[in-house]
Amino acid sequence: MNVIKVGGAALKAGRELGELAFEGERVVIVHGAGPQISLEMERARIPVEFVDGRRVTSPAGIQIVRTAYQRVNATICEGIGDRAVGLMGDEIGLKAERVPELGLVGTAVPSRPQAVLDALEAGKIPVVAPLAEGPLNVNADDMAAALALGLGADGLLFITDVDGLLMDGEVVDEIGVDAAAELLTSGTLAGGIIPKLGAAVTAARGGVAASIGQTAVVA
Repeated sequence: MNVIKVGGAALKAGRELGELAFEGERVVIVHGAGPQISLEMERARIPVEFVDGRRVTSPAGIQIVRTAYQRVNATICEGIGDRAVGLMGDEIGLKAERVPELGLVGTAVPSRPQAVLDALEAGKIPVVAPLAEGPLNVNADDMAAALALGLGADGLLFITDVDGLLMDGEVVDEIGVDAAAELLTSGTLAGGIIPKLGAAVTAARGGVAASIGQTAVVA
């Protein structure tokens, strides 16, 4: 069984959602909605702020986050077809440790939701929005890694609007977890690659094969 994380930017880039429905494979989808949330927050005149790739989320912002996740979730389910089962993370018991300085934001805790197990057993594809009980907004990369670990997944794949980890303008085919961890603390990275690489390191250290596009993160 594999966990696949699809970013909101990848959706915006026009990826074929139907390709996610791997016939005969057990797959869990976790999705983001970054561009969609930012757009709606700007329309509502709510500041768009990030700290190390994680969105600062106010009580007003959490409602916009939920609405955006619901819309993206429905779009992905429609693209996959009848096998898809849309799930909101806070409604199926996903948990996270709150990060108070970011508002209503949490760091995902590895979990094994019964709703996801039931969907897989029925031959369905769970499509999970990264909210945790609270509700708390959880970075989708973080949530994907936590689910992969909790479910004992074989692999974790991040589908993004870039080909993988870029260094010196080139896509890196493979990077070890220790080198990746050092890179994360070096201050040379910026933006969305930070939580993706961090989540990949967490998953790889927990025994789950992790890839960001074409870049494998290996233990």
